Amino acid sequence: MDKNFLRGCGTAMFTPFKNGEVDYEALALCTKRQVAGGVDFLVPLGTTGETPTLSAEEKLQVFQTVRSNSGGLPVVVGVGSNSLQGTIDNINLLSGADAFLVVVPFYNKPPQRGIYQYFKSIASRTTKPVILYNVPSRTGANCSAETTLALARDVKNIVAVKEASGNLDQCLEILKGAPEGFGLLSGNDEDTAFLMQNGAAGVISVASNVLPNTVAGFIHSMQEGRFKEGLVLHDALMPLFKALFVEPNPIPGKAAMAMLGLMENSLRLPLVPAEPGTEELLREVLKNYKEK
Repeated sequence: MDKNFLRGCGTAMFTPFKNGEVDYEALALCTKRQVAGGVDFLVPLGTTGETPTLSAEEKLQVFQTVRSNSGGLPVVVGVGSNSLQGTIDNINLLSGADAFLVVVPFYNKPPQRGIYQYFKSIASRTTKPVILYNVPSRTGANCSAETTLALARDVKNIVAVKEASGNLDQCLEILKGAPEGFGLLSGNDEDTAFLMQNGAAGVISVASNVLPNTVAGFIHSMQEGRFKEGLVLHDALMPLFKALFVEPNPIPGKAAMAMLGLMENSLRLPLVPAEPGTEELLREVLKNYKEK
């Protein structure tokens, strides 16, 4: 199984809305912008894509729109839910993806042995690569380093973890103990430089929606061992990294995309548009960047 495509800069894509409906035209344009910006793979239908608010029909059309405008880039789709059957249904629905991103089941608060059995069962339902997604601030349950490493060793098509716990010690433990070929992808933009200096494979980024060329350049510098150059770019991007999370993602990001004329500043309840102070901050931050 070729896992090399799960390296570098992946973009956790927004789902544009217009008049309450998915704006597939804007999604197509944003996808093409990602390709032109030099990112390495695309990740629709994750947390950033407001996926819990999408119908099955919308999920399929979002995937198809991204795929048809991807320029041949790999497409990794978020399929996780808080039930085994729900996640299997999403895998079957989105079977044309190159890999599946599966979040730790949210709300249920499973113990570690339940997390292990869940992911092992999910991986047995597909031959395609599976990426674990650990984001305890959203799910209410942390996938420990021990559990992640056990899955990495025991299940051949669990090939990476998107680590968004913010627990750098846990990430380092995974990097130190990972079997050959298993990758750790940063799930927090601001953690990425540190993690890539310590062997992480790359990032699944929110900020690359806004500045694909700049963020991809940062990631590729780190990936190629040009750490001094990469750290300069990291420091320059840090104000954007922070601004995109002053309210829950994707609220600030969608405001930024609207400022750039890429989509409407529209979200589905229970998410709502950014506060005026957040918009003011984003306008000031965006003045400091210019994409090629």
